[in-house]
Amino acid sequence: MDPTEEQQPPAAPAPAPPPAPASTLPDAPDRETMEAIRRRRLEKLGGGPGSAAGSGANSPSATSPTSGSPTGGTPVPEKASPIVPISNRPQINITPSPSSATTPKDKAVNSILGEELGSKRRASELEGSPSGVPAPPRKQTPAQESFEDYADRILGSIFRMSVDATRTKDAHGHKLTFLPNLSQDLTDEVAPLKLSQDRLEEAIMEAATEYPKEKPLFEYLLACWKRVVRTLKALRNPSPQKEALLKEARRLCFSNCIFSLTMPELFSRDASPVHDTLVPYLLKEVENENGLCMDFIGEAVSRFDEDDTIAPLFTKAMVDISSKLSTMTMNDDYKPYVNALKTYSRYAPLLNELAAHPCFQMAQSAPGIEKNTLLGPFFRISPLQPEVAAVYFAGPRTMDPRHIATSQSALQMTLNTHQADLRDIINAFIRASNQTRNKVLDWFAYIMNANHKRRAMQHDPREVSSDGFMINVTVILDYLCEPFMDSTFSKVSRIDINYFRRNPRIDIKDETKLNADQAQSDKFYSTKLDGDNNFITEVFFLTLAAHHYGSEATNAKLKTLDREIKHFEKNIALMEAERPKVINRPFELRRLDDALKRYTAILEASMSLRMCISGVSLEQKMQARSLLFMRYVTVWLLRVASGTEYTPEKQLQLPLPADQPEAFRCLPEYALQDIVDNFKFVFREVPQVIVNAVGDELIALCITFLESSEYVKNPYLKSSLITLLYQGTWPRYHLSKGFLGELMTSTKFANQYLLHAVMKFYIECELTENGFYDKFNIRYEIFQIIKCVWVNDHYRQQLVQASKSNRSFFVRFVNLLMNDATYVLDEGLGKFPKIHQFQLDLKNPNLSQQDREKLEEELREAENRATSFMQLANETVGMMRLFTRTLSEAFTMPEIVQRLAGMLDYNLDMLTGPKSKNLKVDNPEKYHFSPKTLLPEIADIYLNLGSSPAFVEAVAGDGRSYRDSTMRMTAQILRGKHLKDEHEVQAWERLCEKFRKAKEILEQADMDFDKFPLEFEDPIMGILMSDPVSLPSKHVVDRSTIVQHLLSDPKDPYTRKPMTIEDVVPVVELRERIEAWKEWRRAEAKRMKEEALVGVAEGKGGDEMDTTE
Repeated sequence: MDPTEEQQPPAAPAPAPPPAPASTLPDAPDRETMEAIRRRRLEKLGGGPGSAAGSGANSPSATSPTSGSPTGGTPVPEKASPIVPISNRPQINITPSPSSATTPKDKAVNSILGEELGSKRRASELEGSPSGVPAPPRKQTPAQESFEDYADRILGSIFRMSVDATRTKDAHGHKLTFLPNLSQDLTDEVAPLKLSQDRLEEAIMEAATEYPKEKPLFEYLLACWKRVVRTLKALRNPSPQKEALLKEARRLCFSNCIFSLTMPELFSRDASPVHDTLVPYLLKEVENENGLCMDFIGEAVSRFDEDDTIAPLFTKAMVDISSKLSTMTMNDDYKPYVNALKTYSRYAPLLNELAAHPCFQMAQSAPGIEKNTLLGPFFRISPLQPEVAAVYFAGPRTMDPRHIATSQSALQMTLNTHQADLRDIINAFIRASNQTRNKVLDWFAYIMNANHKRRAMQHDPREVSSDGFMINVTVILDYLCEPFMDSTFSKVSRIDINYFRRNPRIDIKDETKLNADQAQSDKFYSTKLDGDNNFITEVFFLTLAAHHYGSEATNAKLKTLDREIKHFEKNIALMEAERPKVINRPFELRRLDDALKRYTAILEASMSLRMCISGVSLEQKMQARSLLFMRYVTVWLLRVASGTEYTPEKQLQLPLPADQPEAFRCLPEYALQDIVDNFKFVFREVPQVIVNAVGDELIALCITFLESSEYVKNPYLKSSLITLLYQGTWPRYHLSKGFLGELMTSTKFANQYLLHAVMKFYIECELTENGFYDKFNIRYEIFQIIKCVWVNDHYRQQLVQASKSNRSFFVRFVNLLMNDATYVLDEGLGKFPKIHQFQLDLKNPNLSQQDREKLEEELREAENRATSFMQLANETVGMMRLFTRTLSEAFTMPEIVQRLAGMLDYNLDMLTGPKSKNLKVDNPEKYHFSPKTLLPEIADIYLNLGSSPAFVEAVAGDGRSYRDSTMRMTAQILRGKHLKDEHEVQAWERLCEKFRKAKEILEQADMDFDKFPLEFEDPIMGILMSDPVSLPSKHVVDRSTIVQHLLSDPKDPYTRKPMTIEDVVPVVELRERIEAWKEWRRAEAKRMKEEALVGVAEGKGGDEMDTTE
């Protein structure tokens, strides 16, 4: 293609008539106005007003050519208007058109050329520029072509114009527009009718002035610019004259392009917001014939310093593009808008100008940020926009899983492409200059500070930024963190803990702190430090906040949507069931149908949004980047808390120092919450990305803050660490113990601290603000963690050591374990009689619909509770079975053995005694109730402890639940149902015999001490005291009673003030009197027995002492 073949001014279909008489032509602008315009224009071009040859004219009615004064620029009077020789003309010149008052010589020339001029076209007949591009100069230029001929030919092809009426087309057949005014000037000057470098400014001015007003002038000039640039590029070893000619043509063309947008009055045009803008050209691809090419933008940027109108022109265009984009969604053709900003991102000066614009960061509300700031609309584009979600997931109630997955995959690809564009744009801003970088960081910080309400329990979506906008912000900040997040954590030391004391961008004043109240944190942060925060620190804390207010808030929304969907589905079902009842009542039917329609629309919108959020949140690459960032936060947080240079290759020492670092205590709570929530979400929803994204640091984090739990104030946050470890044990793919199970089983750090840490929190959750039922869920998860690692003998040995070295700690743990077993078994088994009765009642065919619905509701409630408690019961009994097998001695300590025996006896009686008939329900597996599993495990606990005399005595002494008949029935069931092998059944029978004999001995002892003085009675348990102690409240109880009480509640039972076992004082005098009374009773019982035996021997027929029950 010809390098000059691009676009030409329109040409008339037939030659134009000769110039009309002066009286019929339009009036030219007055001389004063044109002189002012000329001076402004020449100043833009680099010259002064005195450099022009004369004032310009816009129509044939203008005065005859005049020359400006060489110094003052004052026009020469019309009567003395000598023609300035071409060689003396300035390089940039605006030549006036011929005057209406022509001289005799002019008339003669017109008479000679009249017929020729009559065949020429007028400049006002310019057509739209064709799409052709002029060809480069031929490699073999005819030898006879002079430079003047070359200039005329090449300029005519570039600008599609001619001053020769006989030349209507260029060498490539493109129509050329005749310039009558310049042609007249040349004729008047008796100069060749050729375009030249000296008169090029006048030629461009004439062609541009007469270009149709309904068309953008910039369109014509831009096409000329592209042709001249391509012609320059096509030159091969040009002569200096030709190169200078084309460069001057390029310079003048570009200047007039800018003038056409910034000074339209120069071309006798009114200002037009439609025409005087770069927006339409920026929205086209740079390769498009009508698009703004890179050469043009590069030229514009290079002239920023010399022309102060260019930068505002480009800045305003991008502001307008941003404003238009703010009304669009991903359903619309948004890509050209993003590409326009990507084009800007190649030029740092453009980005610097954008960042300096007032709308880059205006004071806005949270939702206003994404619409009214310059970058906001670009980040707003997302599949999470409601209109987009409705398109991707139309008819969500009937979509099958495969269709949903396909739609989610499609939106992920679209969003990935858009986010990659945003990443490139922000990276360019960051690298443009320090000032621009700071502006971008300020903008991100403004987003975070304006969106604190996104983490409120309830908030109005109209008062915060949208989910799609915040997700995009989070992803881009994750991208910014990638360069410093290497696998060796070599740059983690660059993250400065003193960020919040050094003029931070992020506002955390109202955020809950890890372990400090408001007054403490305010005092700490009131002391400011000198210096600036480095870029890594800035981006780290911005990204941390973005996860909190952005992605994690969006993920949390899934639960809310699930509840809403369930609610609307329930109500729609009720309305549909009600519809047949009002089918004959038109008014009520219409109201019902309207309500049904509204509910259905809301339901489908919620379902579409839920599917859309899942699709966005489950994108694997996004989650992989997020996890990488969270690993860095984990390592950094452990370094701050421990005051060490911790990395996963180094070992932490626990517990952490008692003196907590103040900087750690005053950190926002979300520094830890984000880690936990992010990993929990990935474990549950996107497990495939976790395989290569988890290391020892996650286990170290959980164990550290469970062992040193005083470092974290929020009990729910601490319990989330247990949940995180538990979810890490879920079997995934080829990992039978999950992603964390093997690490917890085998790593040195876990072997040393894990068991004690989880047992410690098992105790702690009893005394914290966790809900009553939440503690059972936490303990259930703890059981699963212990079961996962129990295969390692090291943990068993550690448990034995703990029972010996830290007796009080272990006793408290076992006591709570028994409390849980007692409660959950009682609650779980206690629901089955009710469930059984409900099931029988519902089989009654005579039940009314209302009664049936009420029973069904009560049945569902009972079933839910039974299911939950039986799950907990199974795990609790299973854990006791494991522990008693390993260290039976620890479970038979005096403090706990009696309660343990009572719990076991009670539940054994429920399973095999007379009450077992009440446990029959339909489909017991539905409630996780399996007597064939539960009974053998309870029997195992008996057998594990059966060698202990203390345990045997405790079982036999349980007057509430122990029965020999229950023990024999248990043996019969174990043998008859093959729940135990014969060897174990025989061991059970031998143990039962021990219980029976011990019972006989205890009954005899009870008879000896059955009537004791009231002062010897324990006021709480009602038993004979053996070791009376005085409490801080001065009440006297038996030591065993207060020990068991303090295991569950470390407070004085009378005053509720905190106390420990060390606070009790033995009442020695009372204990001695009790022992003396016991000796007296034993002696009295012995004397009476001997007298009875003597009476029998002497035949006195005395009654035998009855020693049976």
